Order: sequence, then structure tokens, then C-alpha cells
Amino acid sequence: MMQAPQNNLNIGWAQADITPDRPVLLAGQFYARVSEGIMDPVTATALAVDDAAEDGAQRQVIMVTCDLATISDDLRDAVRERVQAACAAIDPQNLFIGATHTHSAPDARMNPYGMEACRSEYKDELQAARPLLENQIGHGMWPFLDVDVMTPADYFAFAADRIAGAVVEAWNQRRPGGIAYGLSHAVIGRNRRLTYADGSSKMYGKAAVPEFRYVEGYEDHSVQAMMTYDHDRTLTGIVVNVPCPSQVSEHSYQISADYWHETRVELRKRFGEHLFILGQCAPAGDQSPHVLIGKRAEERMWRLKGRNLEQNAPRAEIARKIADAISEIVPYAGKEIDWSPVLAHTVEILELPRRLISQQDVDEALAESAPFQEKFETLLEEIAGNPAIREQPRWYTDISRAYRLMERGKRVRKRYELQQAQPLMQIEVHAVRIGDVAFATNPFELYLDYAVRMRELSAAAQTFLIQKAGCSGTYLPSERSVAHKGYGSVPASTDIGPQGGEKLVEWTVDTVNRMFGDGKS
Repeated sequence: MMQAPQNNLNIGWAQADITPDRPVLLAGQFYARVSEGIMDPVTATALAVDDAAEDGAQRQVIMVTCDLATISDDLRDAVRERVQAACAAIDPQNLFIGATHTHSAPDARMNPYGMEACRSEYKDELQAARPLLENQIGHGMWPFLDVDVMTPADYFAFAADRIAGAVVEAWNQRRPGGIAYGLSHAVIGRNRRLTYADGSSKMYGKAAVPEFRYVEGYEDHSVQAMMTYDHDRTLTGIVVNVPCPSQVSEHSYQISADYWHETRVELRKRFGEHLFILGQCAPAGDQSPHVLIGKRAEERMWRLKGRNLEQNAPRAEIARKIADAISEIVPYAGKEIDWSPVLAHTVEILELPRRLISQQDVDEALAESAPFQEKFETLLEEIAGNPAIREQPRWYTDISRAYRLMERGKRVRKRYELQQAQPLMQIEVHAVRIGDVAFATNPFELYLDYAVRMRELSAAAQTFLIQKAGCSGTYLPSERSVAHKGYGSVPASTDIGPQGGEKLVEWTVDTVNRMFGDGKS
């Protein structure tokens, strides 16, 4: 009989269903969507770890991932408040929450459009708007929308309760255990910015045109995994980190966790139905699961494999690829289980310089939004004159799209005014060491140019980077992408530019390397 290992690490897991039982507004597109059923459940998964160090101190870290489009400061703080009230042993600052970045999940934001970067920046405006946000369906995102759905305020409270419950459960389920880690590869995300002869780039551009020249940036096909084991060496959970948002079904009107649902199902088939899976979205600001190059050949192979496009063939294919990668990792990584890993955690409020925009940027943004304002006002008049329009299926699609694109120009103007008074923007960032691996968060849709440098300069054997873990939710584009313009790199898409990206890289590398005692820091 194998002797039980000596260890000082405790590990706890929990999963909560955060799927609402009523229709809700979905987040992720420039037009409103009211959910029309449930394709698959959306969940929150929590992993709690702590150690009993020789110095008597207890170090703790709690990682959470939710099947949502983004995690606001409001939601994070609401979860922390509930956790602190329910369990005094948990320091809420040791908790961070990431989003898988599905575009078919309930909208949990409580801020009006254009104010979602960080709530502290708009404190006075938000305080004045709060009664509207809590009592109207549109809550500022779609103020004209009057439909019978669960209000965003109600879903916000529902989700915060469930997420906090998972955190406390994971903490209470802690048992002695160990971790192992490994790396494999799978083609899941692809660079979604195509560059053309005139030097411009376009997200989801067409390649089958004479003007197409090249794909703008790097693609990262790594699949990173950290496994957890109980004292009997039984696999209990896997942290799966992939650089791709979960947006195969991004235009769906049904609630969905996207490819993470099929991935969980497939991994549990292979490793046990009680396995916990914490999916992390690594930096993927310029990545997508959609096929832009070689699509005809790809679709033919799906057909030959018997994967029906109407039955989410791309999602099933991604799930198989991730599961194959994990299946390759587990047997080898399990040879080196660390029962007493070093555990360290740092959380900081980091100030980044804003991307400074010019009056010309404002003028161009307002000019681009002007036709949409005209269209919005026209559609609003039509609906007022003919209320029966509201009885038509998805009557709100066109007017909501016009409204959002109209507001983008105003958002750029607001940012131009804000940078005069607040040239710096605060974000919360975390860095964690568990044995030989590191984790580091950021709140952006971060382009891979930054992520590659973070990982290569890190002293950790493997570095798990986690995007969409915080308040911003905007893109942080590379220098070359800013030069090529296009959605994701223009002022309307960004709060922080390459200068802030450099500072984020510097903080991440220095903080991780200090945890490892590396001389480079």
C-alpha cells in the first residue's frame, strides 16, 4: 500500500448553477437580446487553496470562473461582501473572479453603457442613476426597452448569491491534497484581425478578396492545466487555461456557456462525472474560435466526422481538442504531484496611463455615430406611432443596435473629457504562486503580444494568465493593432493603449518573479 504523502496544502472545490429561471437580457453584442430558453446551463466554479506554513501563517487563494461575458467591480464586491458575512475565515481580498467571456450569458452589469470601465470613475453619475438602474429593465444599457424579463438588478443579486455560495462551499470542502501541472496544444483560438493592402485591419474581415494581405498577429494554441488530487491521489479537479473566448454561439438568443459546456461534459466522460473543471480565458483580445482561414476545408471535415453544423459542430470539435490535450497531460503530470507547494498571493491596485485620445478622435467617432443617431430617432418615432411593433418577435433588435452604435461616439467624447481630470485608470490585479506555477490576472481583452512576453519573462515553469478578471472589459490592443485601426483598437474600443500595456507587462513579470526570488525582478 502506497504511503500517504506529507503535505501542508488544503484544496476545496465547488460549482454553482447561475442559470436564471426566467428570461433575461443577454450580454455580448451591439444589439439587445432577450433570452428565449436555455441551450445549456451557465455556472460558477470555485477553487479554494490554503496552506499551513512552517511560520504558522495561513495563506489562502480562491479562484472563481463564471460563464459570463464580463465581471464588474459591482459584482466582485457584492460577492466579497456576501462571502465575508458568511465566513469570517476568508479574506475577501484573496478572492478573484474571471469570466469565460461567453456572449450568450445573462447580463449582470449594473452600469449604464459608457460607464462600465470602473465604477469609481463615474461615482457621482452612477449614484444619481442608481434608482433608474435598479427599477428599469433597460438599466441604462437599453433605457427604451420595456420587456417582461428578470431585471438586471434581480439577476445581479441572484448571481452574487450563487457565486458567493460556491466560494464558501469550496472553502468548507477543503481537504489535504496536492497539485500537478502540464502543457499541451490544440487549435482553438485564431487571430481574428485580417490586414489589407491599404494597411488597415478588420476584425472578422474576409480573406477571399484580392486586397487581403496577412493575418495581423500571433496565435497561441497552448492548453495549460493544473490538476488537483486528494490524499489518495485521486484526480479531483482541473484548471484549464486556454487563450480563446467562448463565442462560437455568440449570436444565440438562448442562454449558453458555449464550448465550455461541451468541454466539461467531455472531460467528465473521460475522468469522472464528479470532476470539477475551472475554465480560464487566457489573454485573447485578438483571438476567436471562428474560422476565417480555410473555412471551407474545415467545414468539410466536420461533415466527414459526422458533426452537424446545426448541432454546434465547432463547439463539439473544440471540446474534443481540449479534452485530447488534457488527456495527454494528465498521465505525465501525475508523476510529479507536489503535496507541499509554496503558496503566495499578491493583490494590488495598479494605475495605468489612459490611452490619450485627441479632439480629432472625438470628431471622427461622433461622425461615425451620427447616422445611427438618426436611425435610432426614426425607429423610436415609428414605435411610438405604432405600438403594435412591440408585439413582433425581436422587435428591439434594430433599434437597440442603432442606439448602441450611437452611444459609442458619445462614449469617446466622455472619455476625452475624463482624461483631462483623470489621466490614470485604476485596476485590480492579482498574482499567485502555487509551487512552480504562477497565475496572474488582468481585466482586459488583452492582445497576445503582451501575453507572450509575460509568459516568456516569467520565472515560473508555467504561467497561467487570466483576462476578463475585473472591471474594465475593454480591449488592450498592441501597438501594431492601434496603427492598423479597426474594431478592438480604435478609441471607442479601448481605455488603455500600448503605454499602459507595457506597464501591465512590467508589473506582472516583476511581481511573479519576486515570488520566485528571481534576480531579474
